Amino acid sequence: MVVTTERDEMTWYKCETCGLMFDDQADAIQHEEHCDDEDPSYLQ
Repeated sequence: MVVTTERDEMTWYKCETCGLMFDDQADAIQHEEHCDDEDPSYLQ
């Protein structure tokens, strides 16, 4: 489930599984559908 939070006067969408934050709700939802709670693939 994506959680909404306010930070730096902006609304952010946080993946409850891994904690990654997005500024776009659709991006957060898409990420969370494929999130496996491991390090994000872009860090490889």
